[in-house]
Amino acid sequence: MTKLRVLLVALMALLFAACGGSSDSQVSVLNRGLATDPESLDPHKARTTQAADVLRDIGEGLTSYSADGTLVAGAAERWEVSDDGRQWTFVIREAARWSNGDALTAGHFEFSLKRLVDPGTTSFYAQVIDDVVESVAATDERTLAIRLKQPTPYFLDLLTHPSTFPVHVPSFEQYGDAFARPGRYVSNGAYVLDTWLPGSIIILKRNTIYWNNAETAVDVVRHHVVTQEVAELNRYRSGELHITSVVPPDGFAQIREAFGDQLRVAPYLGVYYYGFNLTRPPFADNVALREALSMAIDREALVEKVLGRGELPAYSWVPPGTWNYDPVQLSFAGLSQSERNSIAKQRYREAGYGDDEPLEIELRFNTNDTHKRVALAVSAMWREVLGVETRLINEESSVFLANVRQRDVTQVFKGSWIGDFNDAHTFLGVMQAGSSTNMTAYASEDYDALMQRAASQDRIDRRRLYLEEAERLLLADHPVIPLYFYVSKHLVSPEVKGWGDNVLDYHYSQHLSLDVAP
Repeated sequence: MTKLRVLLVALMALLFAACGGSSDSQVSVLNRGLATDPESLDPHKARTTQAADVLRDIGEGLTSYSADGTLVAGAAERWEVSDDGRQWTFVIREAARWSNGDALTAGHFEFSLKRLVDPGTTSFYAQVIDDVVESVAATDERTLAIRLKQPTPYFLDLLTHPSTFPVHVPSFEQYGDAFARPGRYVSNGAYVLDTWLPGSIIILKRNTIYWNNAETAVDVVRHHVVTQEVAELNRYRSGELHITSVVPPDGFAQIREAFGDQLRVAPYLGVYYYGFNLTRPPFADNVALREALSMAIDREALVEKVLGRGELPAYSWVPPGTWNYDPVQLSFAGLSQSERNSIAKQRYREAGYGDDEPLEIELRFNTNDTHKRVALAVSAMWREVLGVETRLINEESSVFLANVRQRDVTQVFKGSWIGDFNDAHTFLGVMQAGSSTNMTAYASEDYDALMQRAASQDRIDRRRLYLEEAERLLLADHPVIPLYFYVSKHLVSPEVKGWGDNVLDYHYSQHLSLDVAP
């Protein structure tokens, strides 16, 4: 097929998806903003929030969430757990089908969970499952048996994550890792991948044989990739988008005044941070330097003057509002910023730097208006308080992630972690040695031992105490600088019905409908 023909086919798909309306005879089209392109739609290779937003539309795990964030049954209609909390048995829905009509089986989940933890898959989330699951086996077509290494209170929540979604085995056998592309992707969720124009748009069509199709209202979902926050706002203002992925910080008060109830701001389990590369100088084995840089940042000024959208200054790693957990705070949290600056200068000198020998570092972040604003503000604070010279490096997302993972060029990098489930472990587990999610290469035997002891507890109160002690140790070592805690921020059109604010900020398109006036 020629390039021209490919383009024409894509344009025809876009024109078809442009149809709208609310009657049964018309196609209902939901237009959503997406801050960046997904790096992959293979559930075992994807890692970003944006990829997960799309994957939750086209796939489904054993469990799922309702619009308000309540855990509900997904592809499994029911489950049982043994008295010791380690043996789980799931029964797959008889009506569950793949988008090509094939029956969804327990064997598909067995294959997929094993592929997830296979080193050859190089999954970002492999260890999250590998640390918990001891064995998985399909005992018949509809029954899946999972044996855990220890009781895991958040296990059902973990199974909502896209990394645990099943892969259509015949498609994988035919195409290998290239199965997750339009025209090849066989999915088990409410929608099917129809078109993907990288950097532009992802179009999903309704999967009419999805087991819960009767409760799905929207026929076509269009995820528009808009990396510039102001551009996304303008497209929402002009009616091109029903939902924005973010809201720009500039003129936030005016946006609130202009759009009223269309602006949805809610608590959110997410932390924005700067990470240190602990594998190379100047931050390897230099806690004093890491602490000095952390203390010199005025977090209150950051959230009030630079962001101004309701974010909270971060003095812990685990966000407030996490289920059954009291986050531990940094030791200097109770000091004034003036007091912090004074101690920061002392620690900076102890680290071997000063006016005669200032620190020169590179701060790396991916392309985004907010990331740039934060980087400019933080680098100015470092220069004013400590005299640090910072070179800002702005990179496209895939290049940025590759450089952070390789660690051979990165010194300080922008990071964020969004809770995959409502439990402190989803944040503290990130920093365990050897974890694929541990981008700093932080390694502490004491920290890992505390995490292991927490995982082995069958009492929630004992488990919480070990997790709190682990967070206290983590904060004392300063492998990361927590900057602020997110709040979810979206503009949602009055035409959209079924939206529910929740701390995970999960908004499945299948829960939404459009009420379009004639």
